[in-house]
Amino acid sequence: MHTKFKFCTSFILVFCLIQTLHAQYFEVGLQVGGSNYLGDLSNNSSTVYLQETRAAASIFGRYQIGRPIALRAGFHWAMIGGQDSNSKDALVYNRNLSFRTQLQEFSLLLEWNIPGIDPLTLTTPWSAYLFVGLAGTHFNPQAQLDGVWYDLQPLGTEGQGLANYPERKPYARFAVALPFGIGVKYALNDKWTLSMEVGARKAFTDYLDDVSTTFVETIPLAQARGAIAASLSNRALIEHPAYQPGAARGDSAVTDWYFAATLGIAYRFMDNGLRGARKRPVRRRAGCYD
Repeated sequence: MHTKFKFCTSFILVFCLIQTLHAQYFEVGLQVGGSNYLGDLSNNSSTVYLQETRAAASIFGRYQIGRPIALRAGFHWAMIGGQDSNSKDALVYNRNLSFRTQLQEFSLLLEWNIPGIDPLTLTTPWSAYLFVGLAGTHFNPQAQLDGVWYDLQPLGTEGQGLANYPERKPYARFAVALPFGIGVKYALNDKWTLSMEVGARKAFTDYLDDVSTTFVETIPLAQARGAIAASLSNRALIEHPAYQPGAARGDSAVTDWYFAATLGIAYRFMDNGLRGARKRPVRRRAGCYD
């Protein structure tokens, strides 16, 4: 009896190991969709304007460790932008600032499938999932003047690098970001999976839009960086104390966010004998006999 119990226990352990190994596979995929942003030029970080939604796309590789957990590494490209003319607040509207930037993001994400997806037998062909991770993002805010787009960071629109503002250093055009979100995936067969995903990124910078601190004196800025820098630093439509040097141009207490909603497709590198077709698993009796 003792020998039979040991045999049964060993069989269960081997079976579980085989199932775990079968659940491991690698996928490559593509996502396309839209991107948006929340920051100083979206009504002072209070409104996400749907009309500012722009293109986004990603490529990724995903390693499924087991049914519930996967690791995903990817490159995400997006366009984001904002403008004060979207706001109904008169002070924000008349500030008259605007920007656009491309984002190039590299990320490493952890996915948690709920309840778990099983493309091997397709007994569980779909799953919701959560994801969280870490990313590095390159950005380069630009603004348009007289039909020409100008890179804003070299102009120091908030006095960065000027002798008048020694505490203000040029900001880096690279930021760490914290991505997280939700999605749902569906295995069409043992090779292809469709997905739909919505995610947010908290950027650890307040300069995706080139706006963060206060207005500066435009004459020293024009002398150091040129008339274009001065013009793009303060574009207020009216004379008002809210747009004078020292007044708040942005809010440095709140960093910027960006978002993406995408549809995706992934190809799975796995050989399970199904040959791309959906098949029902065959029930077999298993156990230990006396």
